[in-house]
Amino acid sequence: MRAAHGRRAEETIRQVAPLLNAADEALALGARESNTAEGVYTVPGASELLCKLPPDSWAIVTSGLRDVAEFRLKITGLPLPNVMVCGDDVSTGKPDPACYLAGAMQLGVLPRECVVVEDAPSGIAAALAAGMRVLAVTATYAAEELLAATHVVGSLQQLRIQSQADHLRIHVRSPS
Repeated sequence: MRAAHGRRAEETIRQVAPLLNAADEALALGARESNTAEGVYTVPGASELLCKLPPDSWAIVTSGLRDVAEFRLKITGLPLPNVMVCGDDVSTGKPDPACYLAGAMQLGVLPRECVVVEDAPSGIAAALAAGMRVLAVTATYAAEELLAATHVVGSLQQLRIQSQADHLRIHVRSPS
């Protein structure tokens, strides 16, 4: 999992099992993951955070396949965003910035106006390479492994969103 988290399955398979047909294995894995809730959970604070954001102001950018992402959003009860860029939408996955640049373009904003919420070093590297600020959450990795991010929090519950005229302001509360 440490090699795979935040990266496209096909690229991970090429790295850890070069003798396998990565494309076929990734398709089989995607088919299995789009039909099982095993290991899927809602990150505390995710629902509350997303409900406070205007629907046209956020996107999901994931290394996972679209079918898997949509299935997981459905079973966790999280909203489906207007903009979603998935691993099967780009030719190169994270840490390449293409996925985040595509997300910003589809939202109609400049990369420097984006704040990415990430939980994996490869995603942090991708967002920074795209010229975006990164708020890392220690949901999967320890804070020490996420220090390249602009800011690191232990939980999404530490965030407070404030809507202002033409932008959002994110306040980070100290952990309780």
